[in-house]
Amino acid sequence: MSSATPKVVAFGGGHGLAATLTALRDVTPTITAVVTVADNGGSSGKIREEFNFLPPGDMRMALAALCGSDAWGQSWAQIIQHRFNTSGNLNGHALGNLLMAALWDSSDDLVAGIDRVGDLLKIVGRVLPMSLQPLEIEGVFETNSGLQTIRGQIEVATAKGKLQSLKLLPENPVVTPQVLEAISKAEWLVFGPGSWFSSVMPHFLVKDLAKAISTSPAKKIMVLNLQGPEGADEFAGNTPEEHLRLVLSHISSLKLDIAIVDPTVLVSKNGLREMVKELGGELIVSDVARDDDRNHHDPAKMSSLFSHIFE
Repeated sequence: MSSATPKVVAFGGGHGLAATLTALRDVTPTITAVVTVADNGGSSGKIREEFNFLPPGDMRMALAALCGSDAWGQSWAQIIQHRFNTSGNLNGHALGNLLMAALWDSSDDLVAGIDRVGDLLKIVGRVLPMSLQPLEIEGVFETNSGLQTIRGQIEVATAKGKLQSLKLLPENPVVTPQVLEAISKAEWLVFGPGSWFSSVMPHFLVKDLAKAISTSPAKKIMVLNLQGPEGADEFAGNTPEEHLRLVLSHISSLKLDIAIVDPTVLVSKNGLREMVKELGGELIVSDVARDDDRNHHDPAKMSSLFSHIFE
């Protein structure tokens, strides 16, 4: 396995995936980001509703995260993240979302449209949607008033109560072919961090994708959440062990090589360590939180840790 340019596929969505990609960008140029496509809020939700396109927001964030650290890359990262603030119809839209919508509106090849944006930005690696059809996520939560069915990524991510079940609609979407190809060539698969129910779990809810992940000979890394805005509402009452159990309830054959957790998150160090060991892996307890904001992962710290792991 090459330690110079390991082939990495990273799964997730939103700010959590962006932090992972920013960290990986300085470690290897062969990165494929696989992004969830169930977002239904904000600019993405408006574009999805009007055009029935994939929600572009999480892909835009992934593209920005993979922009180079030079002046060109950082300039374009800021440009595509620019969000309009106006009293008109453009209010709330991000420029990168509109750019992808324009490319998709002019061509049926959605992946080619994303690749064209990546070429313009001169990103490191590639960004792919999990599926080529927009999805809905639905969860059943146990609340004080009984079982409640919640539909929508934003709604599920902020739902109160204990999760009982989780599924995608349609339940068995077609996986983007380029995603399966990337997994087949990968040396490392990285999952998380992020909103666990709505950004991390969807990758394990699709039968063909879960099979490709579980049968891949690539080494697998799980980056567990910090207790903060990356998934604060979801994390309440959920230990890292519970998050792993939820993954295993949908992909029981999954084996892990490494799980990463910040020391401030540990509820039961030995319990989590034993659980990861039973999955065939090693628990790495490392400070991966930003010094100025302990609620978010620090890409620089994660980059150093990934570099050490890959070596």
